[in-house]
Amino acid sequence: MPPTRLPRPRLVIFDLDGVVYRGDQAVAGAPELIARLRDSGVIVRFATNNSMRLPADFARQLEGLGVAARADEIVTSTTATIEHLQRHLREVRRVLAVGEPGLCSMLSGAGYETVPAAAAGPQVPDGSPLPATYDAVVAGLDLHFGFGSLASAQAAILAGARFIATNNDGRYPTQRGVLPGAGSVIAAIATATGVAPTVIGKPEPGMFVSILEQTDVDASEALVIGDNPDSDVIAANRAGIRCALVLTGVADADIVGRLSGERRPWIVATDPIALAVRFEPWLS
Repeated sequence: MPPTRLPRPRLVIFDLDGVVYRGDQAVAGAPELIARLRDSGVIVRFATNNSMRLPADFARQLEGLGVAARADEIVTSTTATIEHLQRHLREVRRVLAVGEPGLCSMLSGAGYETVPAAAAGPQVPDGSPLPATYDAVVAGLDLHFGFGSLASAQAAILAGARFIATNNDGRYPTQRGVLPGAGSVIAAIATATGVAPTVIGKPEPGMFVSILEQTDVDASEALVIGDNPDSDVIAANRAGIRCALVLTGVADADIVGRLSGERRPWIVATDPIALAVRFEPWLS
């Protein structure tokens, strides 16, 4: 069991959707907790599986909610995917992107010849392959995903393109409830191709490991605050970082009662307000 009083970390990594905000509304207590952590000298960073927008967009959203944040403090599944491509797949030049404009913009900005799947041209009815070839298909959450994009991704992967998923979240929280996540898009492409993707974002630990390296903080001195046992908690455990699960997003009390193994967090709190109470001895 975790101690009643939590040890003071040097670094706290916040997930965004379901932890800091839901839709365009701040989660109660989150802005205040982040401000108090910063005031106490704790390093604050953000890690989101959301692949749809640029870090600068997230920073502006956070500022609008009263959370001080810079773009370079935010790691997204897209920035992590680009880092993976640059480190491990240097031969990739031409990319078919399944996702929102933010994904395409960041890939293009990183120097990749990027073609949105929706604009790649419809797959002809007889199943003939598309004339263009790609080194990789990079797929994330696509709010306009349809048969044309699926067929374009299928053709590219069956022709030899690598299949890279920014993340594999089955759902993500909004102020109106949960919606299908990138995992639904990834599952469709995997089913159509019979090819399993390389998943970059959480639950893989790469995003957290990258933040540890950037901040020069040991995993034992860090804490992750997340809402999803299947992404945040698993990724934190794989990175060797303690994880606090808040019940303001994907997880609820019923889910918590069934958690075990890599899905089991270090502590559980109903919300950031309750978490701040646990932190009080070293926030004061």
